[in-house]
Amino acid sequence: MRLSSLLAVLRPMLPLILGLSLGCSLSLLRVSWIQGEGEDPCVEAVGKPGGPQNPDLKHGLDQSDEDFKPRIVPYYRDPNKHYKKVLRTRYIQTELGSRERLLVAVLTSRATLSTLAVAVNRTVAHHFPRLLYFTGQRGARAPAGMQVVSHGDERPAWLMSETLRHLHTHFGADYDWFFIMQDDTYVQAPRLAALAGHLSINQDLYLGHAEEFIGTGEQARYCHGGFGYLLSRSLLLRLRPHLDGCRGDILSARPDEWLGRCLIDTLGIGCVSQHQGQQYRSFELAKNRDPEKEGSPAFLSAFTVHPVSEGTLMYRLHKRFSALELERAYKEIEQLQAQIRNLTVLTPEGEAGLSWPVGLPAPFIPHSRFEVLGWDYFTEQHTFACADGAPKCPLQGASRADVGDAVDTALEQLNRRYQPRLRFQKQRLLNGYRRFDPARGMEYTLDLLLEAVTQRGHRRSLARRVSLLRPLSKVEILPMPYVTEATRVQLVLPILVAEAPAALAFLEAFAASVLEPREHALLTLLLVYGPREGRGGPDPFLGVKAAAAELERRYPGTRLAWLAVRAEAPSQVRLMDVISKKHPVDTLFFLTTVWTRPGSEVLNRCRMNAISGWQAFFPVHFQEFNPVLSPQRSPPGVPGAGPDPPSPGVDPSRGAPVGGRFDRQASAEGCFYNADYLAARARLAGELAGQEEEEALEGLEVMDVFLRFSGLHLFRAVEPGLVQKFSLRDCSPRLSEELYHRCRLSNLEGLGARTQLAMALFEQEQANST
Repeated sequence: MRLSSLLAVLRPMLPLILGLSLGCSLSLLRVSWIQGEGEDPCVEAVGKPGGPQNPDLKHGLDQSDEDFKPRIVPYYRDPNKHYKKVLRTRYIQTELGSRERLLVAVLTSRATLSTLAVAVNRTVAHHFPRLLYFTGQRGARAPAGMQVVSHGDERPAWLMSETLRHLHTHFGADYDWFFIMQDDTYVQAPRLAALAGHLSINQDLYLGHAEEFIGTGEQARYCHGGFGYLLSRSLLLRLRPHLDGCRGDILSARPDEWLGRCLIDTLGIGCVSQHQGQQYRSFELAKNRDPEKEGSPAFLSAFTVHPVSEGTLMYRLHKRFSALELERAYKEIEQLQAQIRNLTVLTPEGEAGLSWPVGLPAPFIPHSRFEVLGWDYFTEQHTFACADGAPKCPLQGASRADVGDAVDTALEQLNRRYQPRLRFQKQRLLNGYRRFDPARGMEYTLDLLLEAVTQRGHRRSLARRVSLLRPLSKVEILPMPYVTEATRVQLVLPILVAEAPAALAFLEAFAASVLEPREHALLTLLLVYGPREGRGGPDPFLGVKAAAAELERRYPGTRLAWLAVRAEAPSQVRLMDVISKKHPVDTLFFLTTVWTRPGSEVLNRCRMNAISGWQAFFPVHFQEFNPVLSPQRSPPGVPGAGPDPPSPGVDPSRGAPVGGRFDRQASAEGCFYNADYLAARARLAGELAGQEEEEALEGLEVMDVFLRFSGLHLFRAVEPGLVQKFSLRDCSPRLSEELYHRCRLSNLEGLGARTQLAMALFEQEQANST
């Protein structure tokens, strides 16, 4: 009875017990098999004293294991010591210990620095992160865009020794590979970069075109300098202590032989032409040989070509190899497109899911009418999508070249498809449409009037529509100067007499957003008096001065400077001239208005986007509409208007939209450096003199000065942190016609949205009719 009741209780647990027993048995059995097998007999044979020894193989295996084994560096901080604040490195690459892949050093001379060296720079400089030129000429003048290192001694061994010493001292910790070549060598840069990317970095390697030493029967070889050679970073570090000894003991008239002898005598390392399955391929170009007619496999697969006697030959070689690389890329694209077509049949969408062109992303599909990408219409002479909002403007510059290239490409593709049966000639462009798809690139639709010519000479006019796509190419990071968020910002606030009441609100907002959080920024008030204001009467800026003094008392250590100027017709440029003379040239200015409300985010974007000698930043502020026409929604249960929104477009109380727009017509706010402004101002004074300059200053703003008289990049972007209340700007008749038009347009567009203006007109008409 008890046994049956016990079995009834254990029966549900029986599968669990059997599973645990079986798992434990299999685990014990597996452990006994592993212990019985012992170690690998192949590994055991290598390690035995009597077995075959291969120390290089063993070292290579251990080294590769160390490369991929993670290392944990423990961090210990002594609590009894006082530590300073930890300073992070400027780049994360430095903190992680990462290095660039390849540095190229070119040995040149006095006679070829301005010819062959320039040709090398124009053909390969954009492919490598760093390209240096070394010469023995003392005080050599570097051509534009080239970094030349002068050693002051043209002896071959001395030049090579000093070059290696310079590479080790300045770049030994930053690069994995060093490629040394002569200026009479053409390098196929993409292939060389790919070769360096396939080689392991933690080994001593001397790779190039191996040559035997002249007059010796040694098996060791050196790398011929004419074809270039690769040195690993580890080899350069080991060679550095022996450079002085080799320079005194080894005599050679050629720098490549001297280097090869030094490596063999001190480190026992000779040149190799093949390593880890990678072959260093070079080609010796015969004299008076035409690169266009050269088609041997050795030439087509070469990394370097030597000798190159003149710069024009260097450019012809570059043209030939570029054409070969382009042809190879087109063949790979065709193969990939064929594979995509074959695989598309197996997808759920089938052939209907195949996009055009094959292999590129499908066109962007809008989810609402606000996301529809519009087409721009153009002809051969005009475009109907102008930057200034005009309905029609001439097609010129880069836009005209772009359209011409699209038409020529369409004609070329038509002839390639239908020849020899038909040959097409363009008569004219009937209609043209283009749009930019951020997922694909620039799309074109062209209506062409063509003349078709048959093989028998018959001619006929045809109108055909073609579609083309200029796809987005490889995304590259533009090199930009380094900037930080630690730069002090000097705010400049011009105040007219009519703006004095609004300036009080600006000072309160400035105290809350800048002084309270102790932002690294200063403020200068520029008080602009009229011709008769403040003379014998009350000071119109008395309240502003009192408010500034109150802020200085409230925030100790803060000083709000103010300057008083008198002008009948104040110009923004003239006012900036006064401020510019009072500050150093490295001052970062933030030109503001009394309606501007700068915060920490705005100041940081000012620091990051204004780059000395490179770029000026003029943000586009968000302008709220007239509250009479566009009332803001109130919070639930609270009558009246709600609080000021922290950012445009959304009311934080209930997510309701706030009426307003980004005012592209206004350019009163700007961030720029004083040195850049002074340079643009000096150029303006040089081009315009006398009365012409005086008239120009009346009708120019600071942004126009940078746009017309400066070579800097002018960065114009919306700034959601700058939110301004509705206000009507005072459009002076002394402004130029363009500035006056922009001012009036800003006031009109700032009244309200089109729907709000239409409703106001409708309500007014309804009220008048009743």
